[in-house]
Amino acid sequence: MRDRIISWLKENVNEHRLQHILGVEQTCIDLARCHDLNEKKAAQAGLMHDLAKFFPPKKLLKMATKAKIEVDEVCCSSPHLLHADISAVVAQQEFGVKNKKILAAIANHTLGTPGMSRLSCVVFVADALEPNRGDSAELNAMRATAKENLYKCVQQTSDYSLKYLVSQQKTIHPRTILTRNWALAKAKNN
Repeated sequence: MRDRIISWLKENVNEHRLQHILGVEQTCIDLARCHDLNEKKAAQAGLMHDLAKFFPPKKLLKMATKAKIEVDEVCCSSPHLLHADISAVVAQQEFGVKNKKILAAIANHTLGTPGMSRLSCVVFVADALEPNRGDSAELNAMRATAKENLYKCVQQTSDYSLKYLVSQQKTIHPRTILTRNWALAKAKNN
């Protein structure tokens, strides 16, 4: 199935995005090993996390409505945020993925959600930390944390995202903050 997914991606995302996706896939495998998770499930979720990345806003909104995905006012004004949820829909419809944890990991990779599974945490973190994202001291420190304390890294990844969104004067989805606060509490309890 991996070859079929890659062929589909080559027709639906650009080369730069494909390299990112392959980086996420490998990072998911590496983190799954560190945290005793199923590597195949992690790889599959990583490979399919951005299936809908280049879908136009109208298509994302239409598919969300059809799939009965809640479209709040933030997603309505920034439909791109729906690409994670819609990627899970595409994984299910186009590739027959039925595993609920894999679908949830795909759906949660952008905003996260409180109480998400460790597989979801791996994909959430891998999306931000895969090697093509850069080689800064901050990213490298987060990569080290990801191997040691997954929840702490979810919190750090959320903080990293929030700093970027604030610096760019972008809208912040409440789920990002809820995810950050949840991960902060989980990291303290671990």
